[in-house]
Amino acid sequence: MTVAHWSLLIGILLITMLLTGTLLARLPVSAAMVYLGLGYLLGPGGLGVIELDPFGQAGFLTLMSEVAVLISLFAIGLKLGVPMIDRRWLVPLRLAFPVMLITVGLIACLGVFGLGLSLGAAVLLGGILAPTDPVLAAGIQAESGNSPDRVRFSLAGEGALNDGSAFPFVLLGLGLLGLHPLGAGGWHWLLVDLLWSTAGGLLIGAILGALIGELVVYLRTRHQSAVGLDEFLSLGLLAVSYGVAQLCLASGFLAVFAAGFAISRVRDVPLSGEVAHPEQTAVSAGDRANWATHPHHASSAMNRAVRGFNEQLEKLAELAIVLVIGILLPTVSSVPAAWWFIPALFLLVRPFAIVAGMAGGSFSRAQIAIVGWFGIRGIGSIFYLMFALDHGVTGILARDLVSLSLLTVATSILAHGISALPLMTWYASRKGRSVRS
Repeated sequence: MTVAHWSLLIGILLITMLLTGTLLARLPVSAAMVYLGLGYLLGPGGLGVIELDPFGQAGFLTLMSEVAVLISLFAIGLKLGVPMIDRRWLVPLRLAFPVMLITVGLIACLGVFGLGLSLGAAVLLGGILAPTDPVLAAGIQAESGNSPDRVRFSLAGEGALNDGSAFPFVLLGLGLLGLHPLGAGGWHWLLVDLLWSTAGGLLIGAILGALIGELVVYLRTRHQSAVGLDEFLSLGLLAVSYGVAQLCLASGFLAVFAAGFAISRVRDVPLSGEVAHPEQTAVSAGDRANWATHPHHASSAMNRAVRGFNEQLEKLAELAIVLVIGILLPTVSSVPAAWWFIPALFLLVRPFAIVAGMAGGSFSRAQIAIVGWFGIRGIGSIFYLMFALDHGVTGILARDLVSLSLLTVATSILAHGISALPLMTWYASRKGRSVRS
């Protein structure tokens, strides 16, 4: 295809999604489902306009999917406005760590006893398929603000955290296959890849997000400088937090999420004598442009601009990666066990892990059921799959991992996309009746 053909194709696609976005929101069809179908149509399974090889182009696909994950994690960090010391974080933390561990273990058991994989390959499969996605089902995303719905907040928080908490298990699987150093007795994996990577990533991201956010607000309110170019602030903070974390052998994913969360928590330090403008008055007078340097409004203006830009970037990243998934689907080879493995993952492994990991919690049965069903697999799984291929997984194992992972993600996009609207409508109705009674 020529540059003109590419330009025409991308332009038609973007404008079509703009025109149909409102309609899709009213139907049990997610945007990701449309992207998946378009990707398949454009790939070797349809028109053959675009061809990608997951084995020969693993490096490029790893980079592309990693960037998409980073954008989505930064965006979700900006949205989750609940303070970290709030008890509502207990549920996402349980989902992202104990539930993650149980899920990896159960998938590994299925891999060893059901698929005939070696222990290392089974653990690697578990690390690839265990993390959930915070982006792909728009119908269950957390609302911005300090009082989000518990289920939506928990699912979003889980997806943001477990994209980072799954990485140590991917490395463990690679290590058991001889493709990653684990250290004598596994000490390097335990201390560096697991404990330091998790804690260090969150700490580095939180410090950088808070410091850079406070510096920008200080310069804007005290010196009327560093104004504008909020897109540069968004991309710059994302890149710096990821780079510092990676150089320190910590999790870049968790650092980016923590940086987004920390900058969203930056607050103004008003000058004495300054009066806050009521929002309605400011809007009617056209004064919102001056909020960027106002001592009472600079942080909210900064957060609004950064979040707005990153949300649009997130939609573009989702479009690109899900199109790639659709394009890659024809590369799937026959895996006879897929017919039982994928249903077992969604209907047995995920619900059991949720029930076990959430035991003793305050969630109702309906809330447990919703959380148990919406274990959405997506961009994170694609990144870990490509990371494994790029780090030496080859042969039959590589073929089976590609097939199982792509089929699982595609099934998740379809099944969860179709069920998101009716199930969340049912949940909202049930919640409303409970509040009234």
